[in-house]
Amino acid sequence: MTLSALLLTHAWLFVLAAAVLGLVVGSFLNVVIARLPVMLTRQWQAQCRELAGPQAAAAPPEAAAFNLITPRSRCPHCGHAIGALENIPVVSFLWLKGRCAACKKPIARRYPAVELLSAVLSGLVAWRFGFGAAALAALLLSWALIALTFIDIDQQLLPDVITLPFLWLGLVFNLAGGFTGLASAVIGAVAGYVSLWLVFQLFKLATGKEGMGYGDFKLFALFGAWLGWQMLPVIILLASLVGAIVGLTFILLKGRDRRLPIPFGPFLCAAGWLAMLWGPEMLGYYLRVARLAA
Repeated sequence: MTLSALLLTHAWLFVLAAAVLGLVVGSFLNVVIARLPVMLTRQWQAQCRELAGPQAAAAPPEAAAFNLITPRSRCPHCGHAIGALENIPVVSFLWLKGRCAACKKPIARRYPAVELLSAVLSGLVAWRFGFGAAALAALLLSWALIALTFIDIDQQLLPDVITLPFLWLGLVFNLAGGFTGLASAVIGAVAGYVSLWLVFQLFKLATGKEGMGYGDFKLFALFGAWLGWQMLPVIILLASLVGAIVGLTFILLKGRDRRLPIPFGPFLCAAGWLAMLWGPEMLGYYLRVARLAA
């Protein structure tokens, strides 16, 4: 029996394999979350120096090779290079008791949390879709959404280098009717971007302030491209509801200054991921509630 046939006939084995793969990918996502904003900042600084003229174009020493591979991961406290045995997802964190092997300073709990989140979401995707192209596509999107979520939390940034390729990937996947038809996907991409752009413009006209960033428009367009325009109302309503609840909780319990911005991208990512797995059920529930309210 081939591996594909084994995974196809034994659903539990595919879920387990996807979860383990999610752990490994989660370790890489930690690198993406930490390094991609720095890489983009250095790229923007280099472009600014080029525009400033030849005297400013020379790269400073800190702009030496820095990407998703180089240099090796190091302890932020003592600079200890993390070896292969210290970089096993979750296991190494538990083995080291959450501390650096060299200086014994605490390792951020964010790292195993991201790895575990990636494993859980990957396992759920495998359970929901089963072995096939839909599961592979959903896994790729899930991993991208995890990276976007934590980058937006840290930097209030949704990098185009992630959102735009995945927007196009959604359209390509739906060429053969992946999650929706191509017409629905194209309309969804356009409607997703334009709808939030209009909200942005109206809010700015009414208050003189910017209520969200352009990255949110592109992220919403991404979900339209993947799931079709029919899912957009469900996604935006769910994201807005959860965002409002979280925002009020921070204000009431944490004493957070209500003038401080809260990134909307993580709520969109969560709502879009849920719609990808249970969109038809969510849409049906929404329509039933709407009929009762009418």
